[in-house]
Amino acid sequence: MSNILHILNGDSTWHSFNQTGLDGDVMVWREVLSEGPLMENISSGTFWSSRSRWMGKTFNEPEEEYKHKVIDELGKLNGQYDEVNLWFEFDLHCQVNLLGVMRMLNQQTNMSAPAVFLICPNDFPGIDDFKGIGQLNGDQLEDLYDSREQLSDWEFELAAEAWPLIVKGNADEMDQWLNENSFWGALHLLKPALLAHLKRLRLNTNGLNYIEQKLLDIYNSGIKTRPEMYHAFWSTEKIYGMGDSEIDIYLKLLAEKQLIH
Repeated sequence: MSNILHILNGDSTWHSFNQTGLDGDVMVWREVLSEGPLMENISSGTFWSSRSRWMGKTFNEPEEEYKHKVIDELGKLNGQYDEVNLWFEFDLHCQVNLLGVMRMLNQQTNMSAPAVFLICPNDFPGIDDFKGIGQLNGDQLEDLYDSREQLSDWEFELAAEAWPLIVKGNADEMDQWLNENSFWGALHLLKPALLAHLKRLRLNTNGLNYIEQKLLDIYNSGIKTRPEMYHAFWSTEKIYGMGDSEIDIYLKLLAEKQLIH
């Protein structure tokens, strides 16, 4: 076992990471904590059982596959590492996953031992429409690694404050917390992501949240097929970091309300 652990934000980053010459063990994070049920104690068996059931119901993912892709990977957090590198992105999907990883690191490892670093770009030189780390090649990832930021107790305390607010899902409490915090340290991309989250916590006069209304507007504009709707949504709402399966959650809700067909 290496003394370095790299936690990657998904398989697209894993493919790019394999092109680097960086040393260390790799853990691929394959959860979608920005959707579905959450609990404050992310390290509990109850939490992960709940997630497994929800993922199975929502994405038709067999329990054994979830165990292999998610639960087995989590075991790597128990390793004795001197250095942990968190490779995540700017969007809500990644920022909530990042908070979850930070909570698990705080609860499961001896935080006096590993130095924890964050690699979290929201742009990259020469790429006009930067969407994520998976766009980059090995050399570009090594450039990101060279500019990584070490996380301090401050960032872990910030994550500890943010996590229960996300779990609770109270818009007013989230809004107050976001307004009260003026210093974000290395987690400077967390605030814009949570502001996007705040928009979907609130319902409009039609009883729809921001994402539902956005998708309904796209549909009513004449864009009817799923692929076209995905691309129309992504063109303006990349802050959410949603894949087509996640967008389908909201399209299903609209269909159940008989607002789309």
